[in-house]
Amino acid sequence: MEKPFPLITCGMCSKPYNDPRTLPCLHSFCLQCLHHEIEKSGSQQMFQCLICEQNTSIPVGGASVLPQNLHLGFEVEVAGYMSKMVNSSEVCCDECVDGRNGLAVVFCCMCHQFLCKVCRDHHSSSRKLSKHKTVLLDQAGARQLHTCMKPRDHYCSQPNHEDNKLNFYCKTCSMLVCRDCTTVTHKSHSVEELSTVAKSFQMEITGALEYAKEVVTKLTGATDENNRMREQAEISKRAAFLAVNQAFEILQQTLEERKKTLLSELGAILLPKTTALTLQKEQFEKMVGDIGHYTDMASQILETHTDHEIVALGGLIATELQATLKRVQTISFTPNQHSNITVSVETYGLDRQLSKLGEIIVFSRSPSSSIWTSISVARLGTRYQVKVQSKTSNRVKYPHGGVEVKGEMRSKTHNGAVVYGEVEDHRDGTYTITLTSQTAGPHQLLITMDGQHVQNSPSDLDVRPKRDYHTLCDAQQVIQCNRPACVAIHDNGDIYVGSRNNCIYVFDQAGQLKNTIGSRGNGDGQFCNPSGISIKGEMLYVADTKNHRVQKLTSSGRFLRKFGKEGSGQGQFIRPLAVIIDSNNKLIVSDCDNRRIQIFNENGGWLLTIDVKGSGNHSFQSPWGLALEPQGNIHVAACGTNTIKVFTKEGIYVRMYGDPNGPSGIAIDDEGYSLVSEWSGNCLSIYDPEGNKIHTVGSLKNPWGTALDHRDGSVLIPNYGSNTVLKYCV
Repeated sequence: MEKPFPLITCGMCSKPYNDPRTLPCLHSFCLQCLHHEIEKSGSQQMFQCLICEQNTSIPVGGASVLPQNLHLGFEVEVAGYMSKMVNSSEVCCDECVDGRNGLAVVFCCMCHQFLCKVCRDHHSSSRKLSKHKTVLLDQAGARQLHTCMKPRDHYCSQPNHEDNKLNFYCKTCSMLVCRDCTTVTHKSHSVEELSTVAKSFQMEITGALEYAKEVVTKLTGATDENNRMREQAEISKRAAFLAVNQAFEILQQTLEERKKTLLSELGAILLPKTTALTLQKEQFEKMVGDIGHYTDMASQILETHTDHEIVALGGLIATELQATLKRVQTISFTPNQHSNITVSVETYGLDRQLSKLGEIIVFSRSPSSSIWTSISVARLGTRYQVKVQSKTSNRVKYPHGGVEVKGEMRSKTHNGAVVYGEVEDHRDGTYTITLTSQTAGPHQLLITMDGQHVQNSPSDLDVRPKRDYHTLCDAQQVIQCNRPACVAIHDNGDIYVGSRNNCIYVFDQAGQLKNTIGSRGNGDGQFCNPSGISIKGEMLYVADTKNHRVQKLTSSGRFLRKFGKEGSGQGQFIRPLAVIIDSNNKLIVSDCDNRRIQIFNENGGWLLTIDVKGSGNHSFQSPWGLALEPQGNIHVAACGTNTIKVFTKEGIYVRMYGDPNGPSGIAIDDEGYSLVSEWSGNCLSIYDPEGNKIHTVGSLKNPWGTALDHRDGSVLIPNYGSNTVLKYCV
């Protein structure tokens, strides 16, 4: 047997709703129930919803002016009909009041009436009523009511208006009214047709629903992010707990090992002392025993023996007793090893340090504090990589990955065309965004973290057509510098020049001297003929040629570390002439007089040697300048053989190209073009990616190195013979 259809009941009286009214919290109750609840609360201003416990202000006029829930009233009516249809075995016809034509067999969904067979037939034959939908009085028929039954028309309750439908809405009173009411009690009010107001509310509700969807989407995203952050917090918690436990386990182990060491040392010191004292004690006890033996015999003879007996044994006893006493005189009565032992385990101060051991540091990433390597100029169709470092609000590096980082290159023309970057999360708080420019002209570069712009984002970006090196002719800027030997460019545009004056000069973009790093000598931060420099971020690396080493400093000149010394062993140098840094922070050094290239980690740990001695295409003399092509291969200026040699980072020979006269420096742009300074040829030669010479810039004087400013594509050359650094713009 199927379950009966439940009636929709009020939450206060638990009976079917009677004239349901809706509160601001959208919960509905019977009008009479609300009157009773307000009266029971004793307050004329506020009462509490029994379902959600939200406080509701009592409107002027009481509960009667609360909006009617007409739909809920209709649902109650439908539920009542449905229950009656399936729960009652006999339902009287609503048309046959006296029931003379029998029991009802159908229900008219339009008239809201139960009909007997006779009335049903009359209903069907009536032109006005024949189109009304009727359903049988069973479970199936009851279930059809929701789809076929329509709400009744609502009529005015004002006297003499009972036949008027409520087809208007008074905005002033916020109530439904009939046409006659609009001309009488609501004459001067703001009144509109019901359909117009309904459409307005529909549009308002639709807009609110759309906005609600957006808010829910954001909240869902925020919830997902919250879940991710909670997971990350849990991971961080476990890692922190593990770190604390490991640290104190190590500390406990160290203390335990130290305790064992001290006890072992103490035992080693005390053992010979106690052994010596034991032996001395045993000697004392033996002497006492020997003396006691002879003195006992002597006393006994003196007390009990006759003269004959005394004479017979007295001589022997006296002799042995005296001999024993003489032996006693040969030993020391002072205890051996009498020195005191003091153990010093000074804990004062240490216990205070241990009580404060450890520190909890909370990292909270801050997009506005995060930094990135911006670019101001890009080449059409060229891939660029932007490095992003997330930081905390205190500008400390945020050490974890998992942040949502996005990069966009947005054209200010071309209908705002957007290029989205590919983001690589290195899981250590750093990210690499790769973008390829597709349209020339002004752009904006936007870098966001968790939906917020990082520091200096957005920034302007000028995408230019590909370089035309054939236009290189005269230098656009000349920087006076004594004996320049090498050059490198900081991300901020500062120009670092290694000088044979045994220092590093730092110039701003206008060519004004900002700083001088180092002096002549072999101490930390001092140089002897620095011939190669490279800078990445805030780290400066210098090939300190005649000190046969490489030094690592900050960009401001503070010494950090050094590695290498004169020699031919692994990690040693004889006149290193150049140093460069790859994308993995590996250092590549040309070890000139050892005829090899050595590769190190960023802290100077040796990794690989590329030997260029011997015979064959791979071999040459005097490796000088170094550069990396976009694919990562190493280009070496082979000064001794007037060629450029190319090797993989694993040291495998690839090819050679060019015929430069004394190549000293080399730089490679992002398209693979090589720019080679020729010390003996007094020129700059440019080669395409295939190794074909396409252009030469002459009138130089012993150019030593070459550097490219990847921000704007300009070329810088230390012109050693004229004591200048020349800047060419492409």
